Amino acid sequence: MEYSHKLIIDNVCRFIDLTELEKQKYISLLTEVKVKKKAYLMQAGETAKYEYFITKGCLKVYTLDVDGAPHVSMFAIEDYWTGDMASFITKEPSHYFIKAIEDSELLGISRVNYDLLFQEIPKFEKFYRILYQRSLISYIRRSNHSISLTAEERYIEFKKKYPKIVNRITQKDLAGYIGITPEFMSKIITKVNRM
Repeated sequence: MEYSHKLIIDNVCRFIDLTELEKQKYISLLTEVKVKKKAYLMQAGETAKYEYFITKGCLKVYTLDVDGAPHVSMFAIEDYWTGDMASFITKEPSHYFIKAIEDSELLGISRVNYDLLFQEIPKFEKFYRILYQRSLISYIRRSNHSISLTAEERYIEFKKKYPKIVNRITQKDLAGYIGITPEFMSKIITKVNRM
């Protein structure tokens, strides 16, 4: 089994058990995608046609405010899922941009194959339900942190929760995630590193 296929099967098997035949069927429904650094996987206004699993690289998901300032929703690295779930499910245009921070490789499942997967291997409904529940919980926690924590506390929390990501992203992107200017981010990083 290819490394990328093993990675996604290991991810799925944390939550559901699959037979060898089911693993092969699932892999057959996936599309391999490569995205060069600084290229877009998806842009706002497009409809999400795939849900993606990252096998190599780093991407950011973000929106732009009315002034054109980016607001980063998430970073995705190896063994993470990404996409715009709302657009994928509703087939409505996305408000998000997904851009590669590094050369990246992904496995995508199309909406047609997603529906086919549920028909042929119903236990995958449990897997995707768990995936979406975990995503919702993460979103709620992040929303609460943006209200209740200072920018410095949000940075410390990010470093603690995502140690594999913090050194792979720019200070500007991190500021877009924390919700502050890059200049203020620089001051916070300097202060925290002195502690």
